[in-house]
Amino acid sequence: MTATTPSPKRVDVATLEEKVKAMYRDVALHPHGQFHFEMGRALAERLGYAPADLDAIPAQAIDSFAGVGYYFDLAALAPGETAVDLGSGSGMDTFVAALMVGRGGRVIGVDMTDEQLAKAERLRTAAGFEHVEYRKGYIESTGLADASCNAVISNGVVNLAPEKDKVFREAARLLARGGRLALSDIVTEVQLPEGITCNATLWAACIGGAMQGDAYVAAIEAAGLRVRRVKDNPAYRFISDSARGATKKYGVKSVSILAVKE
Repeated sequence: MTATTPSPKRVDVATLEEKVKAMYRDVALHPHGQFHFEMGRALAERLGYAPADLDAIPAQAIDSFAGVGYYFDLAALAPGETAVDLGSGSGMDTFVAALMVGRGGRVIGVDMTDEQLAKAERLRTAAGFEHVEYRKGYIESTGLADASCNAVISNGVVNLAPEKDKVFREAARLLARGGRLALSDIVTEVQLPEGITCNATLWAACIGGAMQGDAYVAAIEAAGLRVRRVKDNPAYRFISDSARGATKKYGVKSVSILAVKE
């Protein structure tokens, strides 16, 4: 099967951005509401997060956790390293990363949703994570310096971007030589039809923007990174009827990927 990439012209980018911001505003402010996807600590533990790590970070960040997999085993963050989290949300993964890089390291979270950033900053300040910082920005263009980090991480966010090739090029730009891109995301086994890829609501729900898995890997490598490992995350599942239908029909699933800047 030939890998194809959904054209970004199939979805109205401005409408998509507003849908994504609205959905993740609700994730920040109303984490116990109803969404297409599961959230919170039970999900995090099922995906592979260590309970001891979750105990050491702000509980409200975990409440708003809407990730799709576990990739910290792939990222292998070490004390003193710098990590950038693309689409950091309410901060759960930035706090976990902060535990791993220690006080001598640094973690930078980038997100475009004001409410997520405000919640993450409030929790960071209260918990004393002084080596974590948050910046408002787009994952395609963070404004951070070239070769400024050892690891780029992301959880369930790249699928929301209309131009994923730009995200991967940005990750490659940020990484120092030998740095790692470690992420979890939603991909598909077959190409989604236009009726789904042009639907901003389904895109914002982490379905409409999902890319074919082989095309996703190819896009990472086209950005100048070498993919070292891809693993499925069978513990992740959507919970709404429409999302489960797409999962069954098109093979929508979660994967975790490690790529290296050689």
